[in-house]
Amino acid sequence: QVQLVESGGGLVQPGGSLRLSCAASGILFSAYTMGWYRQVPGKQRELVATITSGGSTNCPDSVKGRFTISRDNAKNTVYLQLNSLKPEDTAVYYCNAVWSLVGHTYWGQGTQVTVSS
Repeated sequence: QVQLVESGGGLVQPGGSLRLSCAASGILFSAYTMGWYRQVPGKQRELVATITSGGSTNCPDSVKGRFTISRDNAKNTVYLQLNSLKPEDTAVYYCNAVWSLVGHTYWGQGTQVTVSS
């Protein structure tokens, strides 16, 4: 059974930081591209950052320089470090695992991040 379990969300003031974690089980973690996405009510889920099996990362300009994705294959865990948080970063953050070679995609249940004073 595949599970992606996110943790680390919460309420933080503008300018603050959080570290999200996503622990994976039931998959060959090292083979997957891992990603973080976020979604607010009424809007489409949007990409936050991805990291390939080889460690290459990608993120949109809206979070570049503020958010950092990393992975620990020994722990089957992917992280998202969120710095200099803004109110517009408020969303549910979802962990994603993709192995395009075999057509597998999995999602976690999400963790809420709220940036407010």
